[in-house]
Amino acid sequence: MGLIWSIIIGALAGAIATGIMNERSSWIKNIILGILGGFVGGWVFGLIGFRATGIIGSVVVSVVGACICIWIGRKLF
Repeated sequence: MGLIWSIIIGALAGAIATGIMNERSSWIKNIILGILGGFVGGWVFGLIGFRATGIIGSVVVSVVGACICIWIGRKLF
């Protein structure tokens, strides 16, 4: 069940992040971006001493991480 929730939260976070950053992408890219954003966001928030709890916290951390990933991708490519 955890994998299904990760995919759902990843898709939601990826869709929100692509909307914020004015990107166009497919649902598969949104899912991957959201899951990767969860790792990046968790790491960044961990550095400043915050932890996400609950579904809303996970989505917020994933969206922030996905926005960071999009920003880094734009700078690299």
